Formats: sequence, C-alpha cells, structure tokens
Amino acid sequence: MLSYKRLLLCHGSRLALQNGAFSTSTKACKSYKLVVVGGGAGGCATAAKFSSKLGKGNVAVIEPADMHYYQPMWTLVGGGMKKLEDSGRPMSKVLPKKAEWIKQRVVTLDPHNNKVMTEDGSEINYEFLVVALGLQLNYNQIKGLPEAFETPGVGSNYSYLYVNKTLEALKNFKQGNALFTLPNTPIKCAGAPQKVMYISEQYFRKHGKRDKANIIYCTSLPVIFGIKKYADALWKVVKERDITVNLRHNLIEVKPDTREAVFQNLESPDELLTLPYEMLHVTPPMSAPDPLRQCAPLVNEAGYLNVNKNTLQHVTFPNVFGIGDCTNVPTSKTAAAVAGQFGVMRRNLSLAMAGGSPKHEYDGYTSCPLVTGYSSCILAEFDMDGNPLETFPINQAKERRTMFHLKKDMMPPMYWYGMLNGLWEGPKYMRKMMHLGMSK
Repeated sequence: MLSYKRLLLCHGSRLALQNGAFSTSTKACKSYKLVVVGGGAGGCATAAKFSSKLGKGNVAVIEPADMHYYQPMWTLVGGGMKKLEDSGRPMSKVLPKKAEWIKQRVVTLDPHNNKVMTEDGSEINYEFLVVALGLQLNYNQIKGLPEAFETPGVGSNYSYLYVNKTLEALKNFKQGNALFTLPNTPIKCAGAPQKVMYISEQYFRKHGKRDKANIIYCTSLPVIFGIKKYADALWKVVKERDITVNLRHNLIEVKPDTREAVFQNLESPDELLTLPYEMLHVTPPMSAPDPLRQCAPLVNEAGYLNVNKNTLQHVTFPNVFGIGDCTNVPTSKTAAAVAGQFGVMRRNLSLAMAGGSPKHEYDGYTSCPLVTGYSSCILAEFDMDGNPLETFPINQAKERRTMFHLKKDMMPPMYWYGMLNGLWEGPKYMRKMMHLGMSK
C-alpha cells in the first residue's frame, strides 16, 4: 500500500495528464531504505557500510560537490608542506559503487513525512535518514569578507578557495603584524587556528623574517585551548616563541584598503580593538547548514541536529540519526570525532533497522593533532567531558616529531582507505592494547 501511495504521489501529475484532467510538470521521486545527506567523512563511511549491507539500490547519498577534500590536510597546505591537489579526490571515486549518488543540494528536510527535497525539485523518500551535513562557513558575517581575500595578505586554511593565499601571505611577508583569529561560534577543529600560527612562526624563522614579525592570536575563547592539560602546554609554546594572545577578542571587520582588522572585546562589547596587519589568517564563523537550521523539528535552539549525545539517534524521530559536525553532540568537531561516532552510530542504526532500540554509547572521543611547526606536534585526545583520553602510554602534551609524522604521513591514508570505506572507527581498541587492557 505504501509503494502504491508513493507511486500516486510521484507520478500523479503524469496520470492526471493521461486522464485529461490537468497538465503540470512532473518531478522526480525516489525511495530508499536509507538516505544519507552529505558526502563528507561521516556520509561516505555510512554509505560504504550500509550499501554493502543492504545492497545496490537501497542507499542514496545526496551531495552536490564534485570533489571530496580531506580538510585536515589544509593546515599543511597553508604551510607549504602539502599541495592542495593532494587533499582532494573526485566524489565519484570515494562514494561506494552500490550507493546511488544524487548530485544535488538538499533544500528542505521533512522528517514528519520521511522525505527530503533537492534543489531541482526532486523528492527523496526514506525509511531511515542519516544527517551528515557538516558545517557551513559564514565568511560574510565578517564585514569586508569575502572581498578582502582578493587583496594581499589575507588567507584562510578553512576553504580550498583561500588556503593557498595563506602560503602566499607567508612568502610575501615583509614586516608588521601577523594576525590569527578564532570566531565566536563552534568551528571545525578548534586547534587549527593555532596550528597555522605556529607553522607561520617557524616559517618566519626559517626565512629570516621572525624579528620583523609581531605574531598575535585573537581568540573569542576565554582560554587558549579547552582542555587544561594541553592548554598548559600551549601557553608554554606561545611564551617561548614570543606570541601575543588576546583572549575574548572576536574579529568583526576587515578593512583591506587600510590593511586593518577590527576586533570586538567580548567582555566589554562596546570596546573595539583595531590592529594593522601585514598578514591576516581568518577562521570564519560557522553554523549548521541553512537547510538543516531551517528545519525546526530536527534542530535544537542553536540550529544543530538534536540527537541523543550517546546513541546519536534523534531525540524525536527514531528513524533519524546524525554524525559529525552538524550535530549537537558536545565534543570538538573533528574527523577523529566522526570516526569515534561512526562505530556507535552504525551499530545503533542497524539495531533500529531491525526493529530494536539503540544500546551502544559514544564516549565523546575526539582528537586534535596540534601541529606546532614543521616537525613537531602535540597530539591532544579527549572525551566530551574534557578529560584526556590518550592512545599512547606517553605524555601526549609534549611536542613530538613522531606525532607530527603520524599527522602528516599516516593519517591521510588512514582517512582515504580506512575511514571513507567504513573501516576505521577510532583508536579505541588500540588504546586498550597500548594501555595493557586497562580502562583509559
């Protein structure tokens, strides 16, 4: 009966035309056991695992982009250690062959009727939905952007459009302020705005410019990093390298004509700080994508997918699950968090598909490899309560060359060949082995 109703819904206009009743344009309508919205890390992993399990024709991925980027690599691209082309692969190569790729942008989600609408007017029906839409970059919320990216000295490692401008700014730097920002919103990898700063500082040293550079980090946060163990280590790094840190300062305007950046003091909102720049690295404000934020039944007050933080099942719609940056799960938004969430989400989604209830719980694991230069890295790993949750039986708050090569050389193939194929679910079992089976 359900299939018959969908047939009428999808092709009703055509049937009406044949019966001579009225004429109207037809639109595509398809139905799937599972629809995955978003072709990022979480979306690819989910599609790979479930298209293999459910078979061809039962899983669809809705994703408009032609390219899939390993965005954590952009830290290295901006510092000249990798090429931008190294970070991307065609979407057709990373999505599983058994899943149908719907190359469209989602414009409306309708969980009450188990469907989504795409930009071309197509209606996609589902039995189960996984929302993996990631975050939206909102450069335009800063006055003067994105226009200022067309001028010298302004770059951003958060976009493939502007990441090469970071390296260009480093090469062309002569003297003056090098500014690095962190906005007053949740962002992808909260450590990345500092990584580019530490790499830049070493670049200036390597090229004889350090004594001409005044390096300033302006962050909206009241701390340099949210986990105390790693924050203490980072304070030592900035002091040793003579870096100025302005806490609770949020970038609100860029004036490319005068090469100035304007910051609001979040403790005294009427107080503005205007700084000249020779180089400016911008981390944009971010949010859940507009189509998701506009779907009130699915999101919380902040606009993020409202899931149970442990099971990743939606709090209202049991056939909807979420993974990654677009959810309200209170942990840092990183690829490592997606890996940790994926193992839990796929098990709970399988239970739901079988008519059961989720029972597996996400521990909040996430990781942020804090690259501090061209050969050093602090590997921060922690849970959603802010407790260190480290894989290796060493002090990971220490700068190490081994952790740098883990980040630079080992994590990319782990991502491409493991995570996107649904084969990497985080280092949970490795951590237990490293700690001789003890709880960690």
